Amino acid sequence: MDHLIKDSATLELYAWLDPEAELPGWDVLTGNPFGTSLPEDQFTTVQNYFAEYHLEYYRQRLFNDFPSRLHALLLFATKVDAENFRAKHPGRVYGKYLVCARSRGPYTVSFHDSSWLDYLRLPHSLGLSTLDEVSNYYWKGALVEEVGLRFMDEPWRETPVIEALFQGKLDPISLQPQTPMLPGFF
Repeated sequence: MDHLIKDSATLELYAWLDPEAELPGWDVLTGNPFGTSLPEDQFTTVQNYFAEYHLEYYRQRLFNDFPSRLHALLLFATKVDAENFRAKHPGRVYGKYLVCARSRGPYTVSFHDSSWLDYLRLPHSLGLSTLDEVSNYYWKGALVEEVGLRFMDEPWRETPVIEALFQGKLDPISLQPQTPMLPGFF
């Protein structure tokens, strides 16, 4: 599996962080880009929880060597991926800075198309077999654009945004502000 790496070679990853935040980045329990919902939006909160729960359940059954989304740091594989995420979700990175970090020492990292999470969070009802199918694609490292999903009887295509589930140590390379303060202005 080429999207799961256990190594100590230097690796650079990216994260959107609040100005006062420290590395390493997002995790599911403390403010990752998909875990946050509006306080009055209980449906989205439940939907996000269920998607994360099912991905973790599926990982434990069939992909146990991979870092858990619940315990790994959620970063972006490249600067382009981080910028593509900003283009798709400007509200999620509003006021945050793009930070580059470098791995230090041994680590485990896996790479996945975060567009699968966008699909799981669309306003639709998914059966368990579809949730299993999406989870399988996610953990196998498939890109959404390769699979040809449908939503409301229309083809659903998304630009890949590769996230890195990282377990190890990181050092910041740059903490320079690299984001506009207003969403939508690049």
